[in-house]
Parts: sequence; C-alpha cells; structure tokens
Amino acid sequence: MATLLKNVTNCIWQAFNSLDTDDTGTVVKSKLKVLTANIGILLDLYGVEKGLEHYRSTQTLNFQHYKYYLLREVFLSLPNILSLPVLQGFESNIDETCWLICKKDFISKCQVLPEDCMYKLFRVFCFLSELVVDPERPNRFQVIMDTSEVGLVASQIVTSLGADWDQSGFEELIGNTSGFQFGTFLTLLEKRYLAGVDRAGLVEALNAVTNTFIDDIIKKGVLLKRGYLLPTLREYWFVLKPCQLLYYKNEEEKEQCGSITLDPRCWVDSNLQRIMLHTTERTFELATKDHRSRLQWLSALKLAISYSAGTEGYQRTLLRRRQKRRKAELQEKHRRSSIIHDMDVQLQAEKQARAAMEIQAKELKVASEKHVEELESLLEEETQAKRDEEIVRNLQARVLREEWEKREELERLQEEHILLLEQEREKRKEFEIKQREKENQLLEAQQRLIELEAEKQRLDDELTRAQKKISVSEKAVASITIVDPANTLNIKPQVKVRRTMSFIPSTKERPIHFYK
Repeated sequence: MATLLKNVTNCIWQAFNSLDTDDTGTVVKSKLKVLTANIGILLDLYGVEKGLEHYRSTQTLNFQHYKYYLLREVFLSLPNILSLPVLQGFESNIDETCWLICKKDFISKCQVLPEDCMYKLFRVFCFLSELVVDPERPNRFQVIMDTSEVGLVASQIVTSLGADWDQSGFEELIGNTSGFQFGTFLTLLEKRYLAGVDRAGLVEALNAVTNTFIDDIIKKGVLLKRGYLLPTLREYWFVLKPCQLLYYKNEEEKEQCGSITLDPRCWVDSNLQRIMLHTTERTFELATKDHRSRLQWLSALKLAISYSAGTEGYQRTLLRRRQKRRKAELQEKHRRSSIIHDMDVQLQAEKQARAAMEIQAKELKVASEKHVEELESLLEEETQAKRDEEIVRNLQARVLREEWEKREELERLQEEHILLLEQEREKRKEFEIKQREKENQLLEAQQRLIELEAEKQRLDDELTRAQKKISVSEKAVASITIVDPANTLNIKPQVKVRRTMSFIPSTKERPIHFYK
C-alpha cells in the first residue's frame, strides 16, 4: 500500500542513514535484508527480503532504489484499503523498528532527554518532516523538519509545561534557518526549552505532543454517558479519535471501559441538553456539565466523523495542508524574489544608462556649443545665399513670365491648327461619303447593264426561235395543195394574205446614259 510507505518513508530513511556507516549514500544488501525482513514480519509478510539479492547487479543500494524495492515487493502486497487504526498500528511498529536501528546515533548526544522521550520525539519528528534532496549532494536525501513545524511542537511542549510561548524569541533564535535535522531538533529542545525540567513534567508534556500528532487525538475530556442496561448517567473520561471514541474510568487511561466505532454513516445532534450520537449499532446519549463543553464536543464529534472514512487521519491532513501552504508561499516567495531580482537588474541597468546619458549629455553640450558657432557662421553664409537667391528668383520670375507668354501664344496657334485639322477632316469625310455614293451608283449601273445584256440575249434567242418557226410554217404552207371550191363553183379564187413579221422591240437602239 503506497500510502503506508509514504507515511513511514522518513523513519525508514533514518534507519537507512544509520546503516550507512561510510557516509557514501549507499548500504550493503546484507544489512538491508535484515531491515526488510523485520518490516515484512511487522506487516505479516514473510520472505520479502529474498528478492534483494537479485535486485540490481550491485552489492549496495541507494535510498531511492531501496524505497522502490520496498514499494514493489513489500507494500504493494498489502490490501489497497486498510482502516485508519490498522495503518496507525503498522506505522507505530515500523517506527519502533527503525528507532531501534538508529537510536545509537542520538542517545549518546543527549543529556536531558531519556530514551523513551527521545523515541516519542523521533516519531513526532518523522511525522512532521519531509524527505528532500540534499542541496550539497544532489544524489542524496535528508529528512528535514520545517521551522514552522519545529515552532509548533516547541510551543505545545512549552505550553504543556505551563510556560508562555515566545514566538518572537523563537524566530530570532532560528534566524534564516529553513529546517532542522533530528539531531539539531533534539539539541534545540534540550538547550532552549527542556533544560531544568523535571522528568514527570517532561513525560507529561511529550505525552501531550504524542497524543496530538501521533495518536491523532482530537479531544479529551469528561462526559456523562447513559448506560445500556442501567439507564443512568455515569461519568467517564473520553478520548476522541477520527475512527473511534474511547472511554475510561479516569483520565489516567489505564482501565478502558469501552469504545464506540465511528464511520461516515454516524451522525450527531443535540436534544434536551444532551448529545445524541447515532451509530450503525445503536444511539448513545452523552451529556456535559455546561453548555460550552457541549458545543465543543458536538463540533469535535462532527469533525471526527468527517475524517473517519479517510486513510490519513486528522493531524496528517492538517500537515498536508500546511505543507501545501508552505510550498505555495515558497513559490510565491521565489516569484517575488525573481521579480525583485529583475527589478534590481533593471534598476542597475537604468542607473548605468543614466550615467551613460549624463556623459553623453556633457559630450552633446560641448558639441552643441561648437555646433552653435558653426551655425552662426553658416547663418551668415545662408543670409548672403538668400540674397543671391532672391536676385536669381527675380530673374527666374521674369524668364518664367516671358516663357508663359510664349507658351500662351503657342497654345493659341495649336488651337487654330487643331481647328483647321478638324475642318479638313470634315471635308474629307464629306468627299469620302460622295465618292462612296458615286461608286454605289456605278455599281448599280453596271449591274443594270449586265441585267439588260442578259435580257437582250434572251430576247434575241426568242426572236431567233420565232423566225425559225415562221420559216418552217411557210414551207409547210407552200407544200400543201389547197382544193379551191370556188373553181367548181366558178368562183374566183381569193388571193392568199401573208402575215408580215410583227415588230419586236430591241434594246440595241436604246441609248444608255451613265451618270457621274
């Protein structure tokens, strides 16, 4: 389960760093086998260390490679969904195993804190820290607690000891430090805030810190609970967590009287100065001694129910929010510093440009003074040139006037020439029209002549045919013998009348007139 590995990465790194005795950033596989086997036993997984021998060809592994092996071979073997109490139990066992490996590096350096208190601070440190890349060695990692988280833990310890927290003094103490490693964190607490504190007060303060961050306790206090068999209100010491509400006989929390499981199906309301907690099993009636406590418990119970379905818990969720806010603030800070840097660069460039402009202005001033003198001499020359130019302009004006008069005369002559050309063009057009008319008449006359010639030829042909017919008829008449009845009757025969040729007009005698 990747979530569990993410939660215990910091404590595993502490154990890994303790096994790195040569400070090379790598650990031999034989040592890592022991650590992996112990983690597997805690998770009820056996033989998970055997794959290390065949994982990569080197005899040592860096933390990144080892973390990947744990993810693939160990934590992904767990169910994807585990309840929050189970996850917290696994985290506690792994933290304890890692502490047994690395505690030798810190016990010898501490003089005030006993081992059990150091273990509690170790768990709190691993819970609130982040695994980051070592800026001096990019291929190495380190676990760092942000100064704001250090201040949060230190302030809770100080207030649990009954003292006032000095935030300004803490900020002055840390200066520009961005974070602390675990050894530095212990030294800061010992030297600054835990010196001279008795063991009982120290244990009580660290228990309060552990209850808040590790046990994920949202609220503790006295409540009255109505019994199931005996319906009377009895006083118990209640401890509220995101997934359960525990109640004990007293605040020492040694004798647990029972527990109430919380899940998203639970809800809580208030009825007649009572707190009604509805679960899937039954409804529990709780009561407080005053109205303010009742409102606080109502709010705390609703908060616990809202976080009961998650796998991170209440404090880890708050931690993620603070980390996101710090990252956003860091990004904003980097953005602002980048803007300020750009502005500084721009300001420096502007200063340089201004200095260059001042030098250039001085040079321009000297050059302008020299230029003024040159301009004065040029002005005198220009004045004389203007006088000469005025004389030339007058001469040019006179020449232009004369040229203009000549141009007007030339334009007048040109207009007259154009007019004459137009008249000549009109006459030529008329002559061409008349010539075309005469040509048309001539063509018509020629056509008429051709037609008359054809008509004459036709008439001559007809005349020839007619003459032939007449001659033929005459011969026929001459050869025919006519019996004259008059001779029988002694009647004088009549003289035969011969018809003369009819007049046929001819075109030969017609005069043809040609008109020009």
